[in-house]
Amino acid sequence: MKKHLLLIAFSALALNSCKDDDVLNYELDLLKGNWKTEKTEIISGADNKTVLFTDVPTGCSTKSLLNFNTNNQVKIQTYSGANLNSCTSFLDEGTFTYNEETKDLVMDTKDAGKQPFEVVILSSTELRLKQKAGNIDINGDMKVDATYISFKR
Repeated sequence: MKKHLLLIAFSALALNSCKDDDVLNYELDLLKGNWKTEKTEIISGADNKTVLFTDVPTGCSTKSLLNFNTNNQVKIQTYSGANLNSCTSFLDEGTFTYNEETKDLVMDTKDAGKQPFEVVILSSTELRLKQKAGNIDINGDMKVDATYISFKR
C-alpha cells in the first residue's frame, strides 16, 4: 500500500512539474510573431483607469512591427514619415526574457537597452504591455502615470 501511495505521489509531482513548462511554452508560442502597434495610452496613476493621452499610429508608423521569436530574439522595425511611399525605416534588435508567473517581459536591445514591461493581455490576436520604467506624472496630480502599448496581429 505504501508503494502505491509513493507511486501516486511521484506521478502527481512529475505531472505537476511539466504543467509550468507547458504554460511557458504556450505563452511563448502566443508571443512569437509580428505585432503591429494599435495605440499607445497614458493612464492616470490616481485611478489606473482614466485615459490621459492616446496616440494612434498614422502615416509610415502604421507599418512598424515588433517581432518575437522562440529563441528569445526581438526585432523592433520602426518607420517614420508622413508619406507611405517614402518612409524611413529603423531596425533595433536584441533579446527578451519573459516570466509567465509575474508576467514580466524585459526587452534588451542594442539601441534602447533594457526595457521592462508587464504583460497585461496576451492572446493570439492581442498584446498589451504596461511600461514599468520611465513613466512620469503628466497631469500634475503627483501620481506617476503609466504608459500602455496595445498591439494586434
